[in-house]
Amino acid sequence: MLYQIDAFADRVFSGNPAAVCPVEHWPEESLMQQIAAENNLAETAFVLKAGNHYEIRWFTPEMEVALCGHATLASAYVLFQHYEKEARLISFFSPKSGLLSVEKAENGYLTLDFPADPPSEVVPLKTLEEALGMSPVKTLKGKTDYLLIYKNQQEIENISPDFFLLNKVEARGVIVSAKGEAVDFVSRFFAPKVGINEDPVTGSAHTTLIPYWSEVLNKKQLSARQLSKRGGSLHCEALGQRVKIGGSAVPYLLGEIVV
Repeated sequence: MLYQIDAFADRVFSGNPAAVCPVEHWPEESLMQQIAAENNLAETAFVLKAGNHYEIRWFTPEMEVALCGHATLASAYVLFQHYEKEARLISFFSPKSGLLSVEKAENGYLTLDFPADPPSEVVPLKTLEEALGMSPVKTLKGKTDYLLIYKNQQEIENISPDFFLLNKVEARGVIVSAKGEAVDFVSRFFAPKVGINEDPVTGSAHTTLIPYWSEVLNKKQLSARQLSKRGGSLHCEALGQRVKIGGSAVPYLLGEIVV
């Protein structure tokens, strides 16, 4: 089966679409990559029941990735709706990111529990500044992504990347962020290196954003908005070595893969 879910969305055609494929055994890696390429979404998640938890893997159209927030949220939505109807908590295990969980509230709201990825300040990269067309006030880096901090929300909205140049940067992706006007912070996420020029709503990027803004704003509970064309809202909580990222999900498509 294949489910397409809009994650971090309260209505269809918003948030970030992800494909979810529950499987009874692991397909060949090459087949999972082909399915993800055929789906042509930012991520396709494959989930396999394993005792009291689910194993999970995520693929972009180009490659397997170590962590994906919105596709995990979408996977949990599918499992809660179709496979674990009485459950309130679903545990996942990723070979690349360890234990992850998603909790469902009474109103259906979903909250991810992910490892934090606090960034450290680094020397600014000239290529990054050229690709984004403006200089940040601060450049940081987590495990896989750069985080560039700008003066205000308008600068984030106005960024128009040169993706050819951005693709030369050795990182999974580039997060740009600033204090928000109606929320605590706003962001955008660019990842041409993994086949996604701009991701609509990026849960995994918030594992870096939450520790940063929690320290800057001296707050544990934060509201966030990703300023892509589709847009998405997230409720965030800093818990030291872990972060919580909350959002809604809505179904778009239910189908069957024929291979």
